[in-house]
Amino acid sequence: MRSTLVRRTVLTASAVSLALLSTACGSDKADDKKADAKPSAAAASSAAPAAKGKTDTELTALLVTQAEAPDYVVQAEAGAKLAKVDSTAVTTDKAECKVLVQSQALQKVGTPTGVARTALGAKPKQPAENASPEEKLEAIKNALGITTTMTGLASYDGKGAEELIASVKAAGTACAGGFSATSEGDTTKYESVKPGPTVTGGDESASLSLTADLSDGDKGTILITVARKGSTVATFSSISLTGTAEHPKKLIDTQVKKLG
Repeated sequence: MRSTLVRRTVLTASAVSLALLSTACGSDKADDKKADAKPSAAAASSAAPAAKGKTDTELTALLVTQAEAPDYVVQAEAGAKLAKVDSTAVTTDKAECKVLVQSQALQKVGTPTGVARTALGAKPKQPAENASPEEKLEAIKNALGITTTMTGLASYDGKGAEELIASVKAAGTACAGGFSATSEGDTTKYESVKPGPTVTGGDESASLSLTADLSDGDKGTILITVARKGSTVATFSSISLTGTAEHPKKLIDTQVKKLG
């Protein structure tokens, strides 16, 4: 039987994540010095304003909708439960790994100015009209094993969004050998943390695959993806009742593109 922490996450989801290059050229050294002086003074007097985070209402309007993700089904009940998610106390044996458990359950990380959450399940393939009883049974089994992706948006003032992405990336390295997490008295051991599928889009992103050591000897794989666009971070936590989640590439691409 799955450990309680992993089981709760699964049930919640099914019922209900380099520098800019510039080049300057010139043939006259004296002219170069003059040209360099003016931009420096201008830059000092007109520094870019600090990033401002979005509100709950603004982020809710940016969540991907059913019409925008035809290959998925919005799970209304799951979405309603996610709206009540708070920063439940979670402890980890490695401090750097806490952000992974928080991201997995779409808990608040840091101090966001606004959050919005939803859940979408991959649309199961329907059996053909003339399908045999065996084929229909197989279709039912496949439907039970669909990957559900909890999707959350969080916005931050200042450098909060960049710091969140950096903490997830750092956790990917610090927690590679595994870690343990405890919530409400239940402890789950994560056997490993590995790089996840490649993600494109947004200003920066990170994708990780967490393998949980379940109490019945089985392994459960959870995919966590975070992508930043400006001051907003989209988090995707993908799981399946079969234990192995499929990468929701289309969903991620659609959501990140909607952020601008």
